[in-house]
Amino acid sequence: MDYSEMAMTKQRYEICTVAELPPGSRRIVEIGFRSIGVFNVDNRFYAVRNLCPHQAAPLCRGTLSGTMLPAEAGKYQYGLEGRILRCPWHSWEFDVTTGERVFIPGTMRVKTYEVALESSSVPESQSVEIYPVEIAGPMIVVYV
Repeated sequence: MDYSEMAMTKQRYEICTVAELPPGSRRIVEIGFRSIGVFNVDNRFYAVRNLCPHQAAPLCRGTLSGTMLPAEAGKYQYGLEGRILRCPWHSWEFDVTTGERVFIPGTMRVKTYEVALESSSVPESQSVEIYPVEIAGPMIVVYV
């Protein structure tokens, strides 16, 4: 494998089980030199860099809510509940499902990462002690 192939290879990091990250919750993890927030939005999982592209604030510590949507004059429409991550320093808003900035999309975005639901990577043959186990669901895995 040459350097260009290694650069294209993503590393797999097990985060937690699905049961440990219920809808509406988040988990901030350190992967290498990166801080990454993993979010459960209506039982779909998303991962974003915990770094606001505006002024490097810990973005994933901000509030997760919805926002006002475009509507005709005099009408107010709220939507995207649980998808909008608001920076704790300057209130810049990003959609965790896409990384896009809410105000003026296409001008700035936060880094997103691939998330998958998979079986644990630890083979049973490597287990040191054996106990009865109840399967709580697949693992949430982030690829960086």
